[in-house]
Amino acid sequence: MIDIEQATKIVLEGKVDFGMEQVPIREAAGRILAEPLVADRDFPPFDRVTMDGIAFVHATLTGKKANGQPLLFPVLGIQAAGSPAQSLPDTTGCMEVMTGAVLPAGCDTVVRYEDVTIENGVASLVDKAIRQGQNIHRQGTDRRAGSRIINPGKQLTAAELGVAATVGKAMISVKRLPKAVIISTGNELVPVDQTPAPHQIRSSNMYTIRTTLEKWGVEVANKHLVDDADIIRQELQACLDQYDMILLSGGVSKGKFDFVPQVLADLGVQKFFHRVKQRPGKPFWFGQWHAQCTVFALPGNPVSSFMCTHRYVGPWLRACLGMEPLLYDYAVLDAPFSFKPALTYFLQVKLDYIRDGRLCAVPVEGHGSGDLANLVDADGFLELPMDRTDFPEGELFPVIKYR
Repeated sequence: MIDIEQATKIVLEGKVDFGMEQVPIREAAGRILAEPLVADRDFPPFDRVTMDGIAFVHATLTGKKANGQPLLFPVLGIQAAGSPAQSLPDTTGCMEVMTGAVLPAGCDTVVRYEDVTIENGVASLVDKAIRQGQNIHRQGTDRRAGSRIINPGKQLTAAELGVAATVGKAMISVKRLPKAVIISTGNELVPVDQTPAPHQIRSSNMYTIRTTLEKWGVEVANKHLVDDADIIRQELQACLDQYDMILLSGGVSKGKFDFVPQVLADLGVQKFFHRVKQRPGKPFWFGQWHAQCTVFALPGNPVSSFMCTHRYVGPWLRACLGMEPLLYDYAVLDAPFSFKPALTYFLQVKLDYIRDGRLCAVPVEGHGSGDLANLVDADGFLELPMDRTDFPEGELFPVIKYR
């Protein structure tokens, strides 16, 4: 067996590039950017008015104050948002301006309507501190034309898509997602819409794994195989040619009907490791077929497969898509806990924030890796190191959140 640090390193080194594709901006939400987004012109592209009000020359105001004159400005026009720039025809006057409009040429200061009275075409200003250049968003102060705004590897959310629209990217280059299949194995499993015999259970792992992958944007096919080595060999051979990634559930331990590791070897799939010093998920198997298809063979127990999907498959997918590694959250253990075996233990915990802002992890101990129902009561896995047996209340540990 190898430890989780070695397993993580090997999984991340097994990243592959699935290429890129162009998608319409309306379909790009959640995808991973594969090109830099560059400002096609200055941001903002002109001196932009930020308040409805009047625009004028600040020096004129200063002169009126110095000479004790009334702060009166004849209104000489109006500059609407979306209209071509106008010019102030007389520096002793002003122009009404709207939020988002181009600042009229010759003007350098804007005062909002709340501080102005306009009667009979004359604007009267309140005698208060008025700063030259106020309420103006100067051209290019956010970004200059040609500057990079967003780097590749960024997940596209509403914020990024707003920038994409602003720079005219109707079609966006994104990282292609892998074509994936989940294969459950075992004679004991029946479809969800069937009534199981007393010795059978309904198949659930494909739904927990599939839902997790779909949350990450990956479209997934499903297959179920009985415990027959020839059938498993035939189906896996076809899947290796057809998919970028295969996630197997079950058949990877040491039972007489656990055919998956040997079948993968027979098919020429390179094994990078089998068995990790962890609980749950010890029989986890990982390998690749000619750098064309990556195989995650997960234990069949539902908590094991669920944890391994979040702890290993998710980070691998991020690496493949060129994303930054997802940093761990940390949570405070709410109660003392002990675990004797020399294994990294993934403790199921309920998460909540306490008054000082720290994330608190309350142990939710179930009945082993087959206790699927216990996942409903928890929010994540607290990662407890293998070099210890006792974990005191109040200590911080990494946490893998699945909600």
